[in-house]
Amino acid sequence: MIVTGIFLQYLVYQVQKIRLQGYYSFSQKLKHIVRLPFAFTAYGTAAMLLVIVWDPYIGFLSIPVMLRIIMVIEAICAGSFMSVYIGYVHRYNSLNSHPDVLKSLYSPLQQSSPLEGVRYHDGGRLSDQQMALLQYQRENLHFLSEEVLRLQESLSKYERSNDGITPQVDLAHLLAARDQELRTLSAEMDQLQSELRLARSLIAERDSEIQRVRTTNNQYVEEHERLRAIIGEWSTRAAKLERALDEQQKRTATSSQLHSSAASKEKQGP
Repeated sequence: MIVTGIFLQYLVYQVQKIRLQGYYSFSQKLKHIVRLPFAFTAYGTAAMLLVIVWDPYIGFLSIPVMLRIIMVIEAICAGSFMSVYIGYVHRYNSLNSHPDVLKSLYSPLQQSSPLEGVRYHDGGRLSDQQMALLQYQRENLHFLSEEVLRLQESLSKYERSNDGITPQVDLAHLLAARDQELRTLSAEMDQLQSELRLARSLIAERDSEIQRVRTTNNQYVEEHERLRAIIGEWSTRAAKLERALDEQQKRTATSSQLHSSAASKEKQGP
């Protein structure tokens, strides 16, 4: 378990390193795989402990056989997920692709696209992708800053030397190109930070809108319940009135029959 935990931490560190290198989609795929071997190892160890504890209640197989079966299943599952992990890494290395996090520069949050087209449930994913892009740009800026400092030191060394003018010119041109690239990346990073703030404000606005709709819906539900109660009360009153009317009609009919029978007897009497 300790060795597996150390190996898990190493794999998680590698996935975070891949994410910082700009391979966002690839790191998202690996993030759900690297923890599964350790989980299966933990489940297998727990199952073996349960088998040992429940030894008096298990009679269909011997304890060593069950422990071997659990260990084989555990090894097969862990090996399968590790094979999937290695296959993903090998296939991605064979593609030799550029960092996919740069694709988020053309996300729907760009100024050239309308913000109304962004779905609410995509906001978290876009925000996470923009954050990954910011981390990648920050690492790239740090690397370029170190390279610019190194080139400046090399340029100062060449300027102090008396031989060769061409290396100085080439180095100055390379330094200018790196400086321009650094400025471009800084501008892109500022733009991404503004877009990230815009995405968060958009998500907050959608949250408030959903909360407002839920409040209105709750009000409608309460009003509907109140109307149903009123309708039920009036239905009860109408039923009572119908029963009273029926009783009154019965009494009227009975009194009419008695009156008519009394009148007929009076006519027959003389």
